[in-house]
Amino acid sequence: MNSSEPSYTQPGGPIPPGGIPVTVKLAAKKPSVTYILIGVTVAIYLLQMLSQTLSGGYDFPFILGGKINEYILRGQVWRLITPALLHGNLLHIAFNMYALYSLGESMERYYGHKRFLLLYGIGAFCGNSLSFLLSPKASLGASTAVFALVAAEGVFIYRNRNLFGRRARMMLSNLVMIVVVNLLIGLQPGIDNWGHVGGLAGGVLFAWFAGPWLKVENTYSGYELTDSRRGSDVWKGTAFSAGLFLAAVIGRFIAG
Repeated sequence: MNSSEPSYTQPGGPIPPGGIPVTVKLAAKKPSVTYILIGVTVAIYLLQMLSQTLSGGYDFPFILGGKINEYILRGQVWRLITPALLHGNLLHIAFNMYALYSLGESMERYYGHKRFLLLYGIGAFCGNSLSFLLSPKASLGASTAVFALVAAEGVFIYRNRNLFGRRARMMLSNLVMIVVVNLLIGLQPGIDNWGHVGGLAGGVLFAWFAGPWLKVENTYSGYELTDSRRGSDVWKGTAFSAGLFLAAVIGRFIAG
C-alpha cells in the first residue's frame, strides 16, 4: 500500500486512459495515531518494569489492567481492552510494536486517524473477549489488535485487488502465510491463541464492512483514487465486529 505508487481502476469507477496519472487521495497524511499508540504502549511497559523493580516483583499495571477472567466477571470490563497496552517482556513488546509500526505506517493513511484507532481498539476488544470466553488463563499483549491489523490489510488488498493487479495474489498469499505461521507459534504453552483468533475475526468483520473501498473518480482536477465508504459503513462495521463479541460477552455474564 504505497501511496506514491500509481493506481488504476476498479469496477464501478471510470477508467482513465492509459498513461494518465491518478492522484491518490489519502485519509491521513501522517500515521500519527500509530506513533501515539507505540509511545503510550512503551511508556506503560516502562511503568511495568518500574513497578516490578520498586515492589519486589509485582506488576501493578498488569494487576490493574490484565485480562483476568475473575475480575472481568466482577464488572472490571475495561480488562477487555487494556491488555493491549501491557506486555510481558522486552521481546514481546518489541515484536508487537514493530508489527504495529510496519502495518500502521501505511494502513492509517488509507483508514484515517479515527477509523484506524477504532480498528485497533476493536481488534483488542474482540481478541480479549474471545480469550475471556474460551480461555481461563490470564493474558496481556497488543497481538490481539495487531492480528486485527493483519486481517484488515488482507481485506483491504482483496477488496481493492483490481488496483493492485497481479501483485494482489502474492500479497494475499504472504499475509496468509504470516497468519498461519503466527497461529502455529501461538500453539505453544503460555501464548493466548484465542486472543489472536478473536483479533483476526474482529479485524476481518470491521474491515469488510467499514474498511477503505477505493474507486477512481474523474474530477475537475483530474483522476482521483478515493474511498467510497461513508460514516454509516463505519457504524455497520462496528456493529458486525465489536457488537457481535459484545453480545457474546453479555451472554457469558447472564449465564454466570
